[in-house]
Amino acid sequence: MLLEQIEAVGFRNLEGSSEFSPGLNIFCGDNAQGKTNWLEAIYVLGNTKSFRTNQLRDVIRLEGVPDPRTCIVRGRAARGGLSKQIQIVVTDSSKELYINNKRESVTRYIGNLDVFVFSMEEIGIIRGEPSERRRFLDRGIVAITPSYLGTLAEYNQVIRQKNKLLAQQPEGGPADRYRRQLEAWNDQLVELGGTIHESRTGYVERLNEALDQNDHGHAIFGAERVSMRYRSCLEGKGNLDHYRELFRERLAVRMEAEMAAGHSLVGPHRDELEIAIDGREIARFGSAGQQKSALFILDLAQISIYNNAYEESPVLLIDDIDAELDRGRIEAVLAELEGRIQTFVSTSRRGIANRYRDRANIYMVDRGTAVREYGETQSYASSSGRESSAGESVSAPERERTAVDEGSEANIVL
Repeated sequence: MLLEQIEAVGFRNLEGSSEFSPGLNIFCGDNAQGKTNWLEAIYVLGNTKSFRTNQLRDVIRLEGVPDPRTCIVRGRAARGGLSKQIQIVVTDSSKELYINNKRESVTRYIGNLDVFVFSMEEIGIIRGEPSERRRFLDRGIVAITPSYLGTLAEYNQVIRQKNKLLAQQPEGGPADRYRRQLEAWNDQLVELGGTIHESRTGYVERLNEALDQNDHGHAIFGAERVSMRYRSCLEGKGNLDHYRELFRERLAVRMEAEMAAGHSLVGPHRDELEIAIDGREIARFGSAGQQKSALFILDLAQISIYNNAYEESPVLLIDDIDAELDRGRIEAVLAELEGRIQTFVSTSRRGIANRYRDRANIYMVDRGTAVREYGETQSYASSSGRESSAGESVSAPERERTAVDEGSEANIVL
């Protein structure tokens, strides 16, 4: 899988378009110039979500553009020898997805460009709330089983409807009709929750296998062994091998408690992923360095699973590599990835870019514009299609605006 080209319109401070090589691509520049914004645009184009904010509308530039309420990211992705034009249009209240200029649902769009990211914005996976670890699992599952996205969407919708009903308990105590409505929602939760539980526990098994088979921790970081355990909220309540039966039983037992609380208390939306380093919980006992190392090791494990599933690699982003890894580890990481995966790296250190100049595309980023560097006698096609000498900045092309409807895809939490 490759990202061949990308263009951003009204996305944070970005201007213009860039074409990329199959191997290593480095965005270099001073702080606050837009290096991470380019990585974020790639992530949004592939995943329809940002790794920096939960509110996708935050990426919209509010001034200096024809329509300050809309941003567009479009690109060309190649998979299995076939290239597709993909595009996401974001407004304050919606997002629209296009493949080859045809509007598509999120379930059909996801999978055309699979993107993984290593960024300290993701450190919550290690030391944040359980919901961040559940999202980590769910993103990995969707990458290899796109239909799982629909299961998550349905489950989240049922939970919202059930919670709405629980918050509207009739005065004088629940009537039979009210209980029957709760039972109807519970029936749906049992089937959908069973699928989620099976998918997550199976994926954790694959992650642990990947961690055992590919000891990136010692090879790159000299780190201890990372392991994981999926802990269901039903653990200790019965036989998890018969999850659906146990889930149904617990929903019945906890119905009165849920009515008193006014929201759902049972289900995979309350499960936890435990991450340990040499058997000790890393969030509590791991140093900051161990936690960063563990996060990258988990990213590599997910990529290994993806590679085994498709016999190809996703796109990998590494944000601010010089801030998170020392020189020796940077060398080890890039050597591990070389020839295996298209990688995009951001750095503020020109020395890092120069060190890999013979095997990477270098893009100097200044005020949101990324200019590819070439040798003195070389020329390149600029974003406007003209030839330009090395280092010359070229203005962004005129762009055709895409009409945006008021409707939007249902937001699916990943």
